[in-house]
Amino acid sequence: MELKTDRSTGNDIEIMDLTPDNIADYGVCGYKDANKHLELRRKIDWFNRYYPRGLRIKIILSKKGGYQGMLEYIPGKYAHRPVDAEKYMFVHCVFVGFKKEYKGKGYASSLIEACIKDARDAGTDGVAVVTRNGSFMAKKDIFLKKGFEVVDKAEPDFELLVLKFNREADNPKFKEMSPVQYSEGLTVMRSAQCPYSVKNVDAILETAKKMNIQARLVELADSDSVQLTPCAFGTFCIIHEGEVISYHPISNKRFENIMKSRLR
Repeated sequence: MELKTDRSTGNDIEIMDLTPDNIADYGVCGYKDANKHLELRRKIDWFNRYYPRGLRIKIILSKKGGYQGMLEYIPGKYAHRPVDAEKYMFVHCVFVGFKKEYKGKGYASSLIEACIKDARDAGTDGVAVVTRNGSFMAKKDIFLKKGFEVVDKAEPDFELLVLKFNREADNPKFKEMSPVQYSEGLTVMRSAQCPYSVKNVDAILETAKKMNIQARLVELADSDSVQLTPCAFGTFCIIHEGEVISYHPISNKRFENIMKSRLR
């Protein structure tokens, strides 16, 4: 654990590792009650499966403000993105600041530095991450400041960045992604890696039924299946007649509006 004082708020800030023994106590991504939230129960089950394979979640904990951020990473072989990054440590997500007073304090930078140290200690070729300008993923700026470089891109605005320890190593890259095989009806893909993939899916499928759209839900059971998805976000995707219409979880209302526009 790492403890430091944030003098601007007077809070003691701790970087703590979640484990199978304590994840239910702290929760993930704002979900705190496993009895209440299916999203958290799915996430905990997924975490317990991948923790022995090197999955780690580090959280920012304030004595005053509680859980205020997290960073999740995993050996690239098990990355839940459609990437070839087997010799790298791979960052799934980073977020800081459920309360605005915890934003802009350098906590995300501290989390990334802790991940980089773990990646070096594990003997990897570096650290890789997918970023984008849109929702649900970190923007690239914080990683560029740490020395990461953009090495690949994917539609519509995804970028694959890497910080290489071994300059002779091959760069990570996006795998081939094509939604063409999902050319009939509506396909919703989701993985338990992202807890937000639970909310609204049942309503979306029901709305599709009401609109006479043939729909199916694909549960992405493991990293291998996620790495074959036609969307760079990997852990959630909605495809309609061979075209990705959402790269991340959306509300039922947003889905309905998209489909009304497509079916005009």
